[in-house]
Amino acid sequence: NIQLLACPCVRNYLPPEILIDSSSFGWTGTVWTASAHIITAVVGSGVLSLAWSVAQLGWVGGAAAIVFFAGVTVVQSSLLAECYVSRGHPERGGLIRNKSYMNAVRFYLGERRQMLSGFFLSISLFGSGVVYTLTTATSMRAIHEANRYGREGQQQGAPFSTATAGGSDVYYMLLFGLAQAVLSQIPDFHNMAWLSVFAAVMSFFYSFVGFGLGAAKVIENGVIKGGIGGIPLASPMQKVWRVAQSLGDIAFAYPYTLVLLEIEDTLRSPPAESITMKAASRASIAITTFFYLGCGCFGYAAFGDGTPGNLLTGFGEPYWLIDLANLCVVLHLLGGYQLYSQPAFALVERRFGAEAWVVEVPLPLLRWRRSVNVFRLCFRTAYVVAVTAVAVWYPYFNQVVGLIGAFTFWPLDIHFPVQMYLAQNKVAPWTTRWLAIQAFSATCLLVAVFASVGSAVGVFGPNRS
Repeated sequence: NIQLLACPCVRNYLPPEILIDSSSFGWTGTVWTASAHIITAVVGSGVLSLAWSVAQLGWVGGAAAIVFFAGVTVVQSSLLAECYVSRGHPERGGLIRNKSYMNAVRFYLGERRQMLSGFFLSISLFGSGVVYTLTTATSMRAIHEANRYGREGQQQGAPFSTATAGGSDVYYMLLFGLAQAVLSQIPDFHNMAWLSVFAAVMSFFYSFVGFGLGAAKVIENGVIKGGIGGIPLASPMQKVWRVAQSLGDIAFAYPYTLVLLEIEDTLRSPPAESITMKAASRASIAITTFFYLGCGCFGYAAFGDGTPGNLLTGFGEPYWLIDLANLCVVLHLLGGYQLYSQPAFALVERRFGAEAWVVEVPLPLLRWRRSVNVFRLCFRTAYVVAVTAVAVWYPYFNQVVGLIGAFTFWPLDIHFPVQMYLAQNKVAPWTTRWLAIQAFSATCLLVAVFASVGSAVGVFGPNRS
């Protein structure tokens, strides 16, 4: 189960697994292990944009938005945790375990809803690839600029900030895309358990560095920058769109819906898995929220109106630590990109029977022949090219993060878990519980629509930046 750390969605496209008796399978997970999985799954590249989000919302709005999405995540995770086990099914009877998100959607809501959820999941996975490309390019340029300044800038005595160093990220995006095109051809990439541990260590390291450097810079400045209303903009409408984009960024950073049932499948019982999972969710979200508030608020307090879109690009010294943190981002996302792309690869290749496209390619110089899957070679390369092209075409890190986070937030993280919970517990319409749950869903829908529209304006609008 270590692969849950960095590859939460791989099993979502597998056929449903139905177990009747859970007493002899030896699950050993506890609140502590589940909390560790959750924190590792949640903390990632999304944390780098939180300082920018707080800067757009201001001190009150930024902190309130982070706490709001934390509360939403606790509620929706509690609802989804109830859907892991179904007892006394009218047709199958016994105890049925839904071991992945897509399997649960199919079990409770049917194949059509599963196809719809698969559509949003595919967008989420593709969008994550775009976000990873943008994030990695920014970090690679930050390393280059920091090294250049270390050689030249110190002699001139000029202040340094990679947030304003200038230059294009296209070269780094293409370089990252080339690396992913090669890595995508590695067979069974998602089965490398060591990669999950490696990715977890990298994400924790650069997150802690961002947290620590933000606090250190506030102390160095001797003043807390920023204001109640956040960064002022030229017009009220621009401010509205920026607020919407920041909400989308926070929505991208929080949910772990797609991995929740797989984590729950590792837990032992008694007590019931759902009870343990709810306790782990509350504990891990509390820890994550404290960490997110620290990164977001310390980053805004350190840079004020000059808060960068990617927190790590705002610091100049110590150069070695900044370079190491950005290198950890690059290494983390090199593997994370592939692990989040594997479900899309598996879905398409199974749909078109990729195994029938294997041919023998002779290599005369090496005097041996190599089996090559032509379909996999072409499709995976085309997929990476498409992701890279979108990133190059729309190189707006915070706006793209906001759009992906907001667009997939309500259907994947709210709507389907809510509908599965209502079906599993047979909640009668218009009862108090039904109305409360529907009000929760409707509120999240309004926030998601607002954030999606604002983020779309930031990506496609005439004043995008």
